Amino acid sequence: MNTRKIILSVIGVLLIIGAFYAANLIIDSKKTFKPKAQKVVKTVFSEVVENSDIPIVVPANGNLVAKNRVELYAEVQGVFKRGNKLFKTGESFRAGETIIRIDASEYSASVQSAKSNLYNQVTAIMPDLRLDYPDIFPKWQAYLSGFDLNKATPELPELVSEKEKFFISGRGILTSFYNVKNLEQRLSKYRIAAPFSGVLTETLVTEGTLVRSGQKLGEFINTDVYELEVAVSKNFSDLLKIGENVELSSLDATKKYKGKVTRINGRVDQASQTIKAFIEVRNSELREGMYLEANLDAKKEANAIEVDRGLLLEGDKIFVVRDSILDLIDVKPVYFTDKKVVLKDVPDGTVIVSKPILGAYTGMAVKIFEEKPANTDK
Repeated sequence: MNTRKIILSVIGVLLIIGAFYAANLIIDSKKTFKPKAQKVVKTVFSEVVENSDIPIVVPANGNLVAKNRVELYAEVQGVFKRGNKLFKTGESFRAGETIIRIDASEYSASVQSAKSNLYNQVTAIMPDLRLDYPDIFPKWQAYLSGFDLNKATPELPELVSEKEKFFISGRGILTSFYNVKNLEQRLSKYRIAAPFSGVLTETLVTEGTLVRSGQKLGEFINTDVYELEVAVSKNFSDLLKIGENVELSSLDATKKYKGKVTRINGRVDQASQTIKAFIEVRNSELREGMYLEANLDAKKEANAIEVDRGLLLEGDKIFVVRDSILDLIDVKPVYFTDKKVVLKDVPDGTVIVSKPILGAYTGMAVKIFEEKPANTDK
């Protein structure tokens, strides 16, 4: 029994030794190939620096507002009457054309009554003028002949002598005349005419509405000229000039317009530290409320270059290529836009990287990309 256990133990040990030896043979029989490390040289885009005068363009934006705008208010009370055109938004009117007419039949009758009273007063003094003042009688006779109750009251003849002034004033004619003029002036307020050619942009009353004095009726604008209000940094306040031409563009940059700086606010906004400038623009395609972007030519930076903002590292460094090796140099940023940065202190002839490189570092070996000449074979 003991002999059998010994034999099984020996066989087990031999099997383990054999399996270990076979495994080593198998491992040793496999050939391992270590790949040879290859040095990767990246190709970079570059450009040779040539300093020049770089224009500093200040971007700004805003919404168009009509330069000529009138808010229509009623100065008298009455019922709104329909005119030749509807009082609706989008309706256009020429300069001098009636926009709103308020029923003034009752008030007009009182004006006619006052004019008639004045006419009667002048007529009553004519016999006395013929007898006592024959030298001034002809001009007052001519005044009566030109007096038309259906037209505006004509101005009284000029009072040249003290006797004439005392006589006319003593009969109450001056008081009656200025009373009539006051009534006629108020009567004109029952009609609101267009001060310029334009369109209605807001209407708050309709036909038959009882209009009260001081009530807002609507809004009227001129569609020929607009203004764009933009906020510009105070750093460029001394560079903006009235009369300077400005290029404007739509939000999608598909359309361009020409504008001109017409006004500049003299006060800096304390909250935003900006100054408001107003740009006048004329174009039949424009509408009030349109959003436009403006590019203001502020100044020119001498001996500078302009590159993509993505090339600027640590705020004041860029990559250059020296003997196919990347290196960093210090630069001086002077102006930033959303995509570009203007740099100074970059020597002429320096080869700089013109497009960002993924994983770039100082001392990295690179190869400058060279465009192949076009095939000119015939």
